[in-house]
Amino acid sequence: MMGPAHSLSGAAAWLGVGAGAAAAGYPMPWPVLVCGALICAGAALAPDLDHKSATISRAFGPLSRILCEVVDALSHAVYKATKMRGDSNRNGGHRTLTHTWLWAVLVGGGMSLLAMQGGRWAVLGILFVHMVLAIEGLLWRAARVSSDVLVWLLGAAAAWILGGILDQPGNGASWLFTEPGQQYLWLGLPVVLGALVHDIGDALTVSGCPVLWPIPIGRKRWYPVGPPQAIRFKAGSWVELKVLMPAFMLLGGLGGLGALGYI
Repeated sequence: MMGPAHSLSGAAAWLGVGAGAAAAGYPMPWPVLVCGALICAGAALAPDLDHKSATISRAFGPLSRILCEVVDALSHAVYKATKMRGDSNRNGGHRTLTHTWLWAVLVGGGMSLLAMQGGRWAVLGILFVHMVLAIEGLLWRAARVSSDVLVWLLGAAAAWILGGILDQPGNGASWLFTEPGQQYLWLGLPVVLGALVHDIGDALTVSGCPVLWPIPIGRKRWYPVGPPQAIRFKAGSWVELKVLMPAFMLLGGLGGLGALGYI
């Protein structure tokens, strides 16, 4: 999938989780719903850190381009070190390490730990990174014609405002995890969800996605999980643009209304 579809699917997924949480008796305060949807939208771009031409490679200027090169090399090295006889030879690391459930869990867990242990500035840093990515994904047309600095300023403003709202009593710093010291533990959840939704989206395309690594399937450790080839589509095709993206918007809207108790 392309970046905008990934971000839309991430936002829709968190709004759907919000509706499910409300039905289960753990309703999200509206700041958690909004903030989580934006984090999930941003996190849904992050697995493409292994792709030097992806949306995320442009998000933070030279820093993100260098990071993508490093992650691409690391992913390729892990692929070569762990592949089995059935896995093909490849020249790069795209759709390998960062497109797995294990990566999603480790990154999400790291974000939760950072948020709990790092205090306010760590939370603001997490929010800033994901707000910038959400802008790049959801507002991609505007982001491409705007300067990077303008996007960063907008991301920083959104992070500062949302961080201040979440810190207010009852607005969600301790949503779901209420024990002392567990404030913002939930921040890792939209990160995990965004990464997994990205992987599922890529699994629907012609190349599939090795989301189950390192679990071997047959003679492959990097088995490209996906539906039957007959119903897969190419990234950027009309199926993605005309069917899936409108569906994500509709489902996200319904999820948001459910999470807020309107349906």
